[in-house]
Amino acid sequence: MEILVKLGQMILMLSILVTLHELGHFIPAKYFKTKVEKFYLFFDPWFSIFKKKIGETTYGIGWLPMGGYVKIAGMIDESMDTDQMKSEPKPWEFRSKPAWQRLIIMLGGITVNVLLAWLIYAIMFTTNGISYLSLDKAQAQNGLEFSQLGKEIGFQDGDKIISVDGKKQDNFRRLTLDVMLSEEIVVDRNGENVKLRIKDEQIKEILSKEGRDNFVYPKTEGIIVGQIVPGQDAEKAGLKSGDKILAFSGQPVNVFTVQETLEKFKNSDVNLTVERNNRKELVKLSVPDSAKIGIGFGANIPESMVVHKEFNFFSAIPEAIKESFTILNYNIKNLKLIIKPKTEAYKQVAGPIGIARQLPSTWDWNFFWSFTAMFSMWLAFVNLLPIPGLDGGHALFTIAEMVTGRTLGDKAMGIVQTIGMVILLSLMALIFGKDIYDWIMDKFVF
Repeated sequence: MEILVKLGQMILMLSILVTLHELGHFIPAKYFKTKVEKFYLFFDPWFSIFKKKIGETTYGIGWLPMGGYVKIAGMIDESMDTDQMKSEPKPWEFRSKPAWQRLIIMLGGITVNVLLAWLIYAIMFTTNGISYLSLDKAQAQNGLEFSQLGKEIGFQDGDKIISVDGKKQDNFRRLTLDVMLSEEIVVDRNGENVKLRIKDEQIKEILSKEGRDNFVYPKTEGIIVGQIVPGQDAEKAGLKSGDKILAFSGQPVNVFTVQETLEKFKNSDVNLTVERNNRKELVKLSVPDSAKIGIGFGANIPESMVVHKEFNFFSAIPEAIKESFTILNYNIKNLKLIIKPKTEAYKQVAGPIGIARQLPSTWDWNFFWSFTAMFSMWLAFVNLLPIPGLDGGHALFTIAEMVTGRTLGDKAMGIVQTIGMVILLSLMALIFGKDIYDWIMDKFVF
């Protein structure tokens, strides 16, 4: 059932994004009286799941969920159909249109993706507002505490982060990503400003399975009990979800030290100092040889550290635009990481299977729309890359034509498009292969 929920979210999200992206090409093409031969959701090599011709356009659904396309007459696109280029240009063909009209048609999909992200964020901010853990409030009293990985980077417990790349970031949720993508971090350490730089090898550690959890939290007392596994020692001891564990036999714990502390007390009984309903009490717990007591836990985050902002629709628009461009900025920085081999960030690139696995196993509309908005900005960014076969590649050649007054020529364009498509298809095959490999390794290798 979980697989069906994840798959359903993935298909719905891609259907929305791809259909609207292609409409961004389709509508201006029709407006400029350009013939559109095909409008497809997903790619259709060899066969289609569905197709129907209405007027001059065949509408269809392909079987390969790696995008979609509109086939515009007189344009060398991903279909690589060059036969029509052998005849004289017709008035309804793409190649007969002025360069400025062709540019609008090519950038239409990207424009729609950006506008969609703005709209989704604006509606979400209007409906739910924005809530986030404030870095300023989190570190105001005692500073921050760090995992072993954080300390290897150069942080020390009690540090207060002043700026990342010269900018102040108050959203704690994005701190790990900001640090990973940064050139320079400035911290306040006992009243003295200290500059830190993260190494590529440390980025690799952050991206690894072991390092994906946040390596920094507010320096607060104790841990919060989350899910409790039925029949395990935590349940037998009477622990409840929401309990705050402050100490093990008088020894204070935090989110980074709790597992080490459990290891120390394995095969023995320990008295937990637990805060429940604003009252402290002792709970006796037997720690097994595995040091696993059957709880999920998180950092103790007081409500006073959380900021909540409300918006009406009009005040939400600038915030939505800001959020969209923040996502775009992260995409640009992520691309820089991917092309650095030492970070091994390229291993984090995922295709449809990998993306589906990141989706929750229960349907959450807030998460779905937030993820859809983020992914819409990602699609806009990827399509804007000046690579032949992508919208950005077409736009680059059109802009060059507008500046120089010279066209590349159908034959040369065909060669460039072929090279671009070979590169893109090879990347798609690699990403699909990696998705399948990762799924098999997680599913069957123990």
